[in-house]
Amino acid sequence: MYYLYGFDWTYLVLILPCVLISAFCQFRVKSAFSKYSKVPNSRNMTGAQAAEYVLRHNGVTGVTIEHVAGSLTDHFDPRSNTIRLSDTVYGSASVAAVGVAAHEAGHAVQHAQQYLPNKIRSAILPIANIGSKLSWILIAVGFIFAFRTDSNIGLTILYIGIAFFAASVLFTVATLPVEFDASRRALRCFRETNLLSGDEYSGTRSVLRAAAMTYVASALTAIMQLVRLLLIANRRRD
Repeated sequence: MYYLYGFDWTYLVLILPCVLISAFCQFRVKSAFSKYSKVPNSRNMTGAQAAEYVLRHNGVTGVTIEHVAGSLTDHFDPRSNTIRLSDTVYGSASVAAVGVAAHEAGHAVQHAQQYLPNKIRSAILPIANIGSKLSWILIAVGFIFAFRTDSNIGLTILYIGIAFFAASVLFTVATLPVEFDASRRALRCFRETNLLSGDEYSGTRSVLRAAAMTYVASALTAIMQLVRLLLIANRRRD
């Protein structure tokens, strides 16, 4: 039961630092967005217009741009080929809004151009969805059997659960190059067209870099959680 509830050195060494890093990254992205959402861009271009601008610059058509409620709920939906921009981005002419919108447009460009890492991530998604739903159920059942009985059934169930969890970890890692590339496409568009320059460009880059670090922190946390599960399972097996 000691390991079942997670009170062991693996949590303190592997998980707790990741939790703190993730919290710091979330603070940074909210702070950067809050700061640059108060800075208007000199073109007076809204987030929705910026997304359309990036699409047009890359020769991409047929993408719908919609308004969605919330803050930082922006995303691109490849199923409907739709960019959805939040309250603080869609109609805002701030430096932060333009950066976030352009990033989501970068995802739409990836989809249109069949960007290979994006296709790989999409292929992993169905398996990752199954893994995220089943993994912790199997892991919990495996822990109960493995730590309360001498049967190998518990360990078998535990390792199956860990394998499912590994699929979701793989998806998290595969997301990194896709997110980095979407920001790269947005910033490259700004450079090539001089849409933003000087402090405006620097501000947008700061927002996108802060957002990218949240994905890095998420991937690191998932990897360390997988390592921790393997350590605990192997220790029980030995």
